[in-house]
Amino acid sequence: MDQDYHQFIVQIKQKTGIDLSLYKEAQMKRRLTSLYQKKGFSSFKEFYAGILADSQILNEFLDRMTINVTEFFRNHKRWEVLEQKILPRLLANKKKLKIWSAASSTGEEPYTISMILSKYIPLNHISILATDIDEQVLAAAQAGIYSERSLAEIPSSLLSKFFQKEGNIYKINEEVKKTVDFRKLNLLGDPFGQNFDLIVCRNVLIYFTEEAKEELYKKFSTSLADGGVLFVGSTEQIFNPRQYELEVEDTFFYRKVNIL
Repeated sequence: MDQDYHQFIVQIKQKTGIDLSLYKEAQMKRRLTSLYQKKGFSSFKEFYAGILADSQILNEFLDRMTINVTEFFRNHKRWEVLEQKILPRLLANKKKLKIWSAASSTGEEPYTISMILSKYIPLNHISILATDIDEQVLAAAQAGIYSERSLAEIPSSLLSKFFQKEGNIYKINEEVKKTVDFRKLNLLGDPFGQNFDLIVCRNVLIYFTEEAKEELYKKFSTSLADGGVLFVGSTEQIFNPRQYELEVEDTFFYRKVNIL
């Protein structure tokens, strides 16, 4: 690792608590180099000075290092498994589920969970924690305003029931918005809650090093209640779930088990 980038990693961790060394270096370095060149800097040293001097540059840095490509019902076949297999099992044992959408980006994922869950229980009985490291995307999620592109996979029955179209945008209704509590959280640095029945963390872990992924799987497993489920993305299959006290319940769904 070159000295310029290494020093940048140290400084960013001191300033923000974000440890860039836990992200795949080539991908992150390429993404951030593209940003600093666009802003007129010629090195990570200059870029960090710019971050200190201008909060807007800091916000752009945070936005670039987080991955905010998302949509409702992304990989919809997996959501069908959640609706038809996972949620009925979880709801057979309790009337209210403790759910966490980790790295929730602009809100499509937790709102998708809420709409699916509303088929089983009333919206006013649903409470979902949704977290992300990026305050800007959290603000967008709380606003609940989406383009048509984000809604391409959503079933028409849910679109008409839960969204209001205004020109070229769609607003999610207030009842659904009230089911989700958005909070800032750094997956790689902050402590996790406990006793979750469902943790959804999709299409984020692929950007982390293998060591960081292993640490996260351990933390997610510890945060699950017995029988709780971790739902990961389509490129994030866990090949050795037993070492995290997990077992495969379906493709990309892992159930917490007590392994004696």
